[in-house]
Parts: sequence; C-alpha cells; structure tokens
Amino acid sequence: MLIRHLYCRATVTRGLFVPTKNTWGNQDMSRPSSDLAAFRDIFSKAKHVVILTGAGVSAESGVPTFRGAGGYWRKWQAQQLATPEAFSRNPSRVWEFYHYRREVMLTKTPNPAHQAIAECQERLCRKGRKVTLVTQNIDELHRRAGSKDVLELHGSLFKTRCMSCGHVSANHKSPICAALEGKGAPDPNTDDAKIPVNDLPRCQEADCRGLLRPAVVWFGESLDSDILQRVEEELDSCDLCLVVGTSSIVYPAAMFAPQVAARGVPVAEFNMEHTPATMEFQFHFHGPCGTTLPAALAPHLSEAK
Repeated sequence: MLIRHLYCRATVTRGLFVPTKNTWGNQDMSRPSSDLAAFRDIFSKAKHVVILTGAGVSAESGVPTFRGAGGYWRKWQAQQLATPEAFSRNPSRVWEFYHYRREVMLTKTPNPAHQAIAECQERLCRKGRKVTLVTQNIDELHRRAGSKDVLELHGSLFKTRCMSCGHVSANHKSPICAALEGKGAPDPNTDDAKIPVNDLPRCQEADCRGLLRPAVVWFGESLDSDILQRVEEELDSCDLCLVVGTSSIVYPAAMFAPQVAARGVPVAEFNMEHTPATMEFQFHFHGPCGTTLPAALAPHLSEAK
C-alpha cells in the first residue's frame, strides 16, 4: 500500500490535500449502489470491519467543522493557530483557541452515529468478529460513546504533551488552567491573548513544570508512525470498510478507503454529499450519518443464529 511507502519515508504529514477535480466521467464504472439490503448482506458476513470517520460524524453533535460553512478555518487562519511555528511564536493565543475548543466539546454529547459504531463494536466482538475504528476527529466523542478500539490519527483535544520532558497525559480539566478560566473564542483580529507564558498549562511531572501543548497533530507535523502502521495492518486485512462523514480530500486518510477498494474489498461511504472518492466505492448512502448508520449497523437476522 502507498501508506507503507509514506510511512517508511516518515513524511506523512497532516494537511496534504487530494485534488478535488471531479473525475467521474473518466472512470469506467457504474454509480455506487444505495441498496441497503445488499450492504447488510455483506455486513452480516464480514469478519473484520474497519470504520473510518471524519468531522461529519461529530458535526451532528453540534461540533464545528473546519472547512464547511461556519467551519473553524473560515473564521481563523490555521497557520496562526494550528502549527508548531504558531505555538512557538504565540503560545498564549494558541492555548486560548484550544481551551475554547475543549470547553465547547464538554457541552457536546455523542449522537446516534457514534452510538451505533460503539454498539456494533461491542456486539460483533462478543461474536468473535472485529471492528476497528480509525478517526480523524480529536473530540473523543467516539470514546465517550463507548468505543474501545479507537485509532486517533490526529491525537486528542483532551491530551497534553510537555515541551520539556515529552510526557503525554490525559487532561480533562475545565478550565485547563486558572489563567484561561472564562476565556471564550479568541478574536480573529487579535494577535495575543496576553496570558503570561508561566501561567499557561504546565507539566505536573516531578521537577519539570515545562510548558504543555495540546497533544494533537498540527499542520506540517508527522502523524504517529506507530498508529499509521497499525492502520495499515487493519486496512490490509479487513474484508469490509466504511467511510463515515469524511470529505476524502486530506491525506493520509483520503487514500485509505480507495486503496481498500482497489484490492476488491467492499467499501461503503456514508456522507451528506458525494466526495472525490465516491465513484471508487461499491456503496454510497446519502444523508445524515446519525440517520443512515444506525440502520446499516443494526443487528442482522443472521446474528440470531
């Protein structure tokens, strides 16, 4: 797989875009099926399912997306808030933005799509089948819904990493530090939140007190090589793949499902719209994931046998 080539070269970074030109007319293939019964028949026989999720899943919980209408990068400049250089230059402003996002997320709850995936994982696991979840989301809503085997490509809003000792730990404090209490969204026209760096979140490991940063993958940073290798292994061995709520335009996630489809494995896309990869898949189910996914992943009649 191409992911192995990129992984070995250690150059897989967040923020690489797939061309979005519509190539449907250049492909000798039929439009993907929306036959739920046909999908359910394949689903009932699958032994190893991989589910890839993106921002569209959490959007139905009221979580802002990034590039859609009202998305984060419509209002703020990503290079000022989500790069290592931005944090080095202005950690106060970056932390204000991530504190705001953490506080927003604490008001959100998993929706029926998150719950359907978690229930499916637990149910099929009891029957000796495997369901692996790979997500581009950093909101932890899948975990809060009860999903256990979650590969978080871009990290988590609720983890921190020390810039001095490198320690990574879960952190669900609200607020994350006293200096950020009561802070809302940063003003897009303001350069500095004016919080002294010593008052920003600090490492609690013995004798460290180093500056903490959000443990997320920023633009220009490499994704975790261990997670990428695990994803590759899961994709290479799955016999069914679902692509849920993702635009299929950002590497490396954009190449995952098409490569599964290229080796003849059924791939089903669940999305509010067609994507650049839609025509490469066997199925496409149009509509809110919270509506389409529960019906697709519900217990099959064959499971009662």
